[in-house]
Amino acid sequence: MAFSYTSPPINFSSILPSPAFSPNNRFSLTFPSSTIGFSRHRCSAASQTGFFTRIGRLLKEKAKSDVEKVFSGFSKTRENLAVVDELLLYWNLSETDRVLDELEEALLVSDFGPRISMKIVDSLRNDILAGKLKSGSEIKEALKKCILDILTSSSKKSELQLGFRKPAVVMVVGVNGGGKTTSLGKLAQRLKNEGVKILMAAGDTFRAAASDQLEVWAERTGSEIVVAQGEKTKAQSVLSQAVKKGKEGGYDIVLCDTSGRLHTNFNLMEELIACKKSIGKVVSGAPNEILLVLDGTTGLNMLPQAREFNEVVGITGLILTKLDGSARGGCVVSVVDELGIPIKFVGVGEKVDDLQPFDAESFVNAIFP
Repeated sequence: MAFSYTSPPINFSSILPSPAFSPNNRFSLTFPSSTIGFSRHRCSAASQTGFFTRIGRLLKEKAKSDVEKVFSGFSKTRENLAVVDELLLYWNLSETDRVLDELEEALLVSDFGPRISMKIVDSLRNDILAGKLKSGSEIKEALKKCILDILTSSSKKSELQLGFRKPAVVMVVGVNGGGKTTSLGKLAQRLKNEGVKILMAAGDTFRAAASDQLEVWAERTGSEIVVAQGEKTKAQSVLSQAVKKGKEGGYDIVLCDTSGRLHTNFNLMEELIACKKSIGKVVSGAPNEILLVLDGTTGLNMLPQAREFNEVVGITGLILTKLDGSARGGCVVSVVDELGIPIKFVGVGEKVDDLQPFDAESFVNAIFP
């Protein structure tokens, strides 16, 4: 089975004979299954852990520095929640029920689900009746803290968890049209900016344009890519070969794209299990992260998708996309609360740097005026 590797425009003349070249820097290599070897990395597990920890920390710091983009991305949610200040401006104890009912309605309009909206309002009501909250400003701060606590509970780590050895493997999954390939490309850009050596794997073998789209991102980010040759190549084969190349080539992270699939399609979900297993056979414990891309414009309809994908392959984190064009920001809180899966990144625009590492404090400050 032949696979094609597309690299950024560098000179390979010193390591490959000239007949292997083509004008677009694309060449094919055939690996007989019986002759594939594995190279051992010399760096220690401790140093690799330090590397991945540093990457997670840097991305987190960038999230805080990019708070203005998050602020802009959630502008419509903020507009819907502007009523909170109006409700609390002249708040008094006798109007507690009316104010809290209207506050609950504002949360629902902003796509906080019924469950989380009631949970937040009931918490505020209890604190008010207990005399812990005595002014409108205190109620607002308690509201923000309640949401922040949901997003930052100890079990929900928003940083990438990349293990302790190279290459770390990140697999991106989701339904059709959610923005998987674009998100993977933007994630590669983020990581490349921090000096990470990236290998991409075009595991979307159903959609003909998917490999071409990912190749554009590989060229844009200066990353190498593994793509399948032939229409009958299975996705798990592409991903397996990519991870093998990642081990042999000293790559830091292998980013694996997959085909979009409806969570209700049993056969396609079973294929996703095969993709995960094929990666684990090459690198024990991989993939380190399985990120589910969810279209934020679908609001709370994303919850059934997340439940099914999580049950099948065990989702470790979420990427919420398209949060710039609708008033769906509250769904971030609902997803974390109901599924217990942390948000790793949010898409707040169409530019290459508009995939933002999720920072709960920045998010809370962005949705409240």
